[in-house]
Amino acid sequence: MNAESKQNPLSGLIGVWEGDKGTDLAPKPEEDETNPYYETLVIEEVDMEISNAEEQELLAVRYHQTVHEKETGEMSHSETGYWIWDTQTDTIMCSFSIPRGVSVLSGGTFEKNENGEVLFRVSSHADDPEWSFVQSPFMKKKAKTLAFKRELKLSGNTLSYEQETTVDIYGKIFAHRDTNTLNKTA
Repeated sequence: MNAESKQNPLSGLIGVWEGDKGTDLAPKPEEDETNPYYETLVIEEVDMEISNAEEQELLAVRYHQTVHEKETGEMSHSETGYWIWDTQTDTIMCSFSIPRGVSVLSGGTFEKNENGEVLFRVSSHADDPEWSFVQSPFMKKKAKTLAFKRELKLSGNTLSYEQETTVDIYGKIFAHRDTNTLNKTA
């Protein structure tokens, strides 16, 4: 079955999304902290069907996420990546990089429920030969990513997510969590 005969689950993600109810549970050397944040997420269509080795058909959207701390207004996170759908296997992939020397490739599934909501679930693990990370030597030594999972729920003009990044940092294994609900503004 080719891409034209299936409905693209990523198409509803295209747009500008904004949310100001974000919560970040972050590791600190002495006492972990929870920080409220706001963000902008811009998702654009990749205007092409991607063919790999004349066998794999992919559709993708590209995104850029910027996160600012509510207290200071300072940008605390920038992420650039792709959501990718393998039309033949129905696999969903999320590949992204952050400017700290970390790149992630996660894989998973999507489902559409009876209310029309689309739920995307992806994950990766440092020991997984298919879905894993590339990290700079500094990050491997100081804040090594061990696992990542993200769940994204699209419901009309509302997009919410929960994600957890397990890191080895400050001499402990820490589950760094982020959640937010965004509304489509354009």
